[in-house]
Amino acid sequence: MKKMLITGGAGFIGSNFIHYILSKYNDYQVINLDKLTYAANLDNLKDIEDNKNYRFIHGDIADQEFIFKLFENEKFDIVINFAAESHVDNSILNPQIFTITNILGTQVLLDACRKYNIKRFHQVSTDEVYGELPLDDKSILFTEKTPLNPSSPYSASKASADMLVKSYYRTYSLPITISRCSNNYGPYQHLEKLIPLMISKAINNDNLPVYGNGLNVRDWLHVYDHCTAIDLIIHEGKIGEIYNIGGNNEKSNIDVVKIILKELGKSEKLIKYVNDRPGHDLRYAIDSTKIKTSLNWKPVYSFEKGILDTIKWYTKML
Repeated sequence: MKKMLITGGAGFIGSNFIHYILSKYNDYQVINLDKLTYAANLDNLKDIEDNKNYRFIHGDIADQEFIFKLFENEKFDIVINFAAESHVDNSILNPQIFTITNILGTQVLLDACRKYNIKRFHQVSTDEVYGELPLDDKSILFTEKTPLNPSSPYSASKASADMLVKSYYRTYSLPITISRCSNNYGPYQHLEKLIPLMISKAINNDNLPVYGNGLNVRDWLHVYDHCTAIDLIIHEGKIGEIYNIGGNNEKSNIDVVKIILKELGKSEKLIKYVNDRPGHDLRYAIDSTKIKTSLNWKPVYSFEKGILDTIKWYTKML
């Protein structure tokens, strides 16, 4: 039985990944390490908390003494780092907690992986490390070779962590991989994020706040497709490599909001334009050619299907 540590497993993507791994494999013991900050929710994992191959441990990845003791006791084979402060607005208000968790926490994990000879460390990152793309040329996409040019304290902290991870491969030959995904959506996402926020506001007939003119474009990736990609990378990906994961579903924020309103039978009069976020990136779009050609990955969700499933899930949960 192989042992997998998933940090941040009570969060959105981490909890989806735990569900995915436990449903696909019966030879992994999954340890979920989470600090349980505001965006974490153990209810996401209520249906598997009695699974004999699953355990939850409460702890902070930035606590070196705790992490080293955990690694010594558990003897992990694979570590996947989902743990991160991730809300851009919060990073603008309080950058320090992003530096502590996203950079220092990653460094503590890397040192533990070195000391205890972990077979694979995977860093879950974001396309936001690349900065922004122009709105007027859809042919330009982020590739793995795009220079890092983060715009917010959040994306700067993730870019810093990526560079640390890469340096541990170059300096210490630590067996690492990094993935950078586009905007995720799907079940178990915290209500502060665009899609669940707009669904919940629309259901309650509240105003839907849209930054600026709403024309900022994101490439939407269903969380299930993200999970399948990470699964492929940790089992078949080449050590030391970076893989971009995109959904090929570019939509402006205002178009996403209008789709949600239409599906819920609500009026567009609920839309309320608000002052734009400082440093708000215009467009993200990922070129996933590398992972598609080298690992034969492809997303199964179109945005049209994924958003309908997501609206139904939140309608049932709210």
